[in-house]
Amino acid sequence: MRLRRLPAVWLTLAVLATAGPALSQTPLPAEGQPDPLDSRDARRVERMEKVVRELRSVVFQLRDSGRPVVVQPADTDARLAELGQRLGDLEQTLRGVNGSLERTTRDLDEARRDKAALTSQVQALTERLTALEGRLASAEPPPAEAAGPAPAPAGDPAKDFTQARQLMLAGDYDGAEAAFAGYVETYPDGPRAAEANYWWGKTLSVRGAHANAAQAYIAAIRGWPQTSWGPDAVVELARSLVALKKPADACQTLAEFARRYPKAPANIQSRAAATRTQAKCAA
Repeated sequence: MRLRRLPAVWLTLAVLATAGPALSQTPLPAEGQPDPLDSRDARRVERMEKVVRELRSVVFQLRDSGRPVVVQPADTDARLAELGQRLGDLEQTLRGVNGSLERTTRDLDEARRDKAALTSQVQALTERLTALEGRLASAEPPPAEAAGPAPAPAGDPAKDFTQARQLMLAGDYDGAEAAFAGYVETYPDGPRAAEANYWWGKTLSVRGAHANAAQAYIAAIRGWPQTSWGPDAVVELARSLVALKKPADACQTLAEFARRYPKAPANIQSRAAATRTQAKCAA
């Protein structure tokens, strides 16, 4: 039977493994005699014996299993490098988060300043409208009762509003005036109270009650609503002011119209331009 030849390195390992016990069993010096090995040599021998034991373990494992043995090298440096990379990534992420927080803080501060400026502007406009409303209150006596009787409220804001609009669409402006006046009185905080004031102002304008119409339009446009009827309500207010011979107030209203509703429909823009000409507003 032929013997399988082992590679030279395995033979070397085997020799070292068998030599291990001999190295580990080196006799100690007799008592009273000087130790031939100093501390450095002793540590070196210990390391050698440790290596021999490890080599013997490798050889025996190879003999028992028949599979090559993989000796893993120490990976401390690699782990340290990986840890350093992770720390670097974490620092970069933290820098990004800090940058985002700073930008968010700046945006929040700007938003707060804008909100404060807008609040101040709205308050000033509201005060201006209130002052205009007060001047109009003494410009014309209250209108006479509408010819048509006001329909009895149904107790439902949506139904009452629809009924008032139907009267207006049918050409019954007296009945519509009374219906919208009743709606505003019954539902002052209703969801469509502002729009009801707008249509009420329309019915008053038809009768030539320009002071009361202007007051209705002012009640409609408080807060400058971004609705389909909002731009027209502002122009109608300016027209009423022109009719009341208050061109300066009309021009201020039209200037605010241009700022608040720059994308108003073309027909309303045209009426605003005509009213501006009537009021002789500065270019």
